Amino acid sequence: MAEPWRDRARRAVEWNWRLRSVGDPRPHYVVCGKDALAYYVARAMLESELPVGGARVTVVVPERYRSNGPDVAGLRGVRVIRSDRLDVATFEAAGLAGATGLALLHQDDVGNLHAALCAQAVDQQVRQVLRMFNGTLADGVRKLLKAPVEVLSDAEMAAPAFVAAALNEVDPSSFQHRDKTLRVARRADVRPQDVVCALANFSEAQGVKLLPAEQAGADLVLAEATGQPPGTEVAARRLVRARRRRRPVAVVMGAVRGFATRKIGIAVMVVLALIAVLGALISRAEDVSPLEALYLTLVTTLSGADPDTTKAPDAQIMQVVLNLAGLTLIPLITAVVVDGIVNARLALHTGRLQPARVGHVVVIGLGNVGTRVMAQLREYDVEVVAIDKAQEPRGAALARQLEVPLIVGDAALPETLVAASVADCQALVVASTDDVANLEAALAARDLRADLRVVLRLFDGDFAERVEETFALGVSRSVSYLAAPSFIGALTERAVISTIPVDRHALPVAEVPVAPGSELDGRPLHMVNRDGQVRLIARTPAGGAKTIWWKELDHREVIFAGDRLTVVARRRGLDWLTGQCAPPARPSPVSRPAGTVHDGLHTPAAASPSVPGQTGSGAGAAHPAPLSGEVPSTSNGGPVHDVELTRRQGRTGEVS
Repeated sequence: MAEPWRDRARRAVEWNWRLRSVGDPRPHYVVCGKDALAYYVARAMLESELPVGGARVTVVVPERYRSNGPDVAGLRGVRVIRSDRLDVATFEAAGLAGATGLALLHQDDVGNLHAALCAQAVDQQVRQVLRMFNGTLADGVRKLLKAPVEVLSDAEMAAPAFVAAALNEVDPSSFQHRDKTLRVARRADVRPQDVVCALANFSEAQGVKLLPAEQAGADLVLAEATGQPPGTEVAARRLVRARRRRRPVAVVMGAVRGFATRKIGIAVMVVLALIAVLGALISRAEDVSPLEALYLTLVTTLSGADPDTTKAPDAQIMQVVLNLAGLTLIPLITAVVVDGIVNARLALHTGRLQPARVGHVVVIGLGNVGTRVMAQLREYDVEVVAIDKAQEPRGAALARQLEVPLIVGDAALPETLVAASVADCQALVVASTDDVANLEAALAARDLRADLRVVLRLFDGDFAERVEETFALGVSRSVSYLAAPSFIGALTERAVISTIPVDRHALPVAEVPVAPGSELDGRPLHMVNRDGQVRLIARTPAGGAKTIWWKELDHREVIFAGDRLTVVARRRGLDWLTGQCAPPARPSPVSRPAGTVHDGLHTPAAASPSVPGQTGSGAGAAHPAPLSGEVPSTSNGGPVHDVELTRRQGRTGEVS
């Protein structure tokens, strides 16, 4: 039996939602995904400070799914559509026609492409943002789709942060904007005149302080690139040089130890020791040189000796023992060869036949992120060993191309980690898609070596922070959190130039245009800077004039409509700046009676919350309930045509 309208409305008010009509002027975004990236994008859309009071968000998730991180369907204020197929019917149910943007965020390149084509059949003008790993396919999608499209790879964005953490360096982020190339660096590694702005201060008491007011004492800065290699490249070169100075004897002995089983090795060593002792005794008894004694010993051991009854009894005894040792040594040599061949075949099949290594980097999980991390480390000529449970993971072909050994096995097992020489590696990057498996592998690696540097991938940002503080496992990173600003910028058509990872935070670099009549139109430049939120680094005057960079900026100058402001900001700061640069909101012409009563639901005029930037009874006004019938379903059974339940932006209403 369907839920009565009275109960549904009361529950909507209790959940801090409000009634919205189909004529809601707020931008509508459709997000298709089920993991942490979809969660961060949808949450950012809900919390965005747009001139019309936020955005409407519809989330399309599978009927049954399991989320390793935060659940996007659990966000308050989103409209949820459950469907296992992203086809035309699903997009029509989600109200895609007339929407502002569509985000296809599943980890399925072909599935996202098919969904983009279906979305194009519903609305050719909707802006699409696709998540793709395959670069070749991404280039083809940009040419194939007629709708405005942006194709991004979260793995490609996040991989540099993992590489830098593995090499114990700052992220080697660099980007080119206008006529400048900028990069992230430690303040001690760059000249003072090249510093653009301060990015972060690191202290044990306060943790990470982003975009601090004090520019001079910042630990991490954004600087102009002047030809000096970034710290990550320097650290990689240092690691390569150290690898070339490794002791070759230790490597050879490690390979010998792994060739045969322990028992056979002990037996061979005992027989060889016995032959050596008898050879020394022969040399002393027959008064010959060491070379002659070696010759007699080998001939007697391997081929036997003619009997000689005239020899002394002790010489005869040694001759017999040598013959017996020779008879024993030949089967042992055969056993060693056979055992070595069998072990080699089994090890090659499972990927466990690996020589001992020192100073390399072990990457666990060759999925999207692990494959990117492996490729970037090999670009720096850093030796890499990969581990994955699957026989043919996504990055297996690239690993063979780059000559990276792939060990097939469970990374939580000590024997798998020993085969990868984890105890002697430079760092361990755990980048699989399972948080529990990642944590198990990190703990098992720490059992082998307590001071091992571990870079851990976790989907839930809060869980990552608590694990890092409680277990002291090294560095934790969330791929979705690092990549989300770029996806949000592409979805909202913001010109996000780059994203700078700082610890577990992300700072987008964006260029924001100033609209006529906006809050910043006619204001001085110093109004843009907000400590901890926004830092202005360049201004491009209207009309395509030459960009004015940080060195020549006069913060007393006035901002004009058409100017483009290049900033480094936090996400909330960028939302604020976008709202300040946006054109003023127009009042809605829709009007309604002061109060109505339908089916016992009273909606008084006083209960109608107003949205900042609007007047009258537009998007901020409550609308009457339908005269009869139930509220249409918000599942994949069909779209909502009359009313929707969305997050309240103002005061709560009253239900009688």
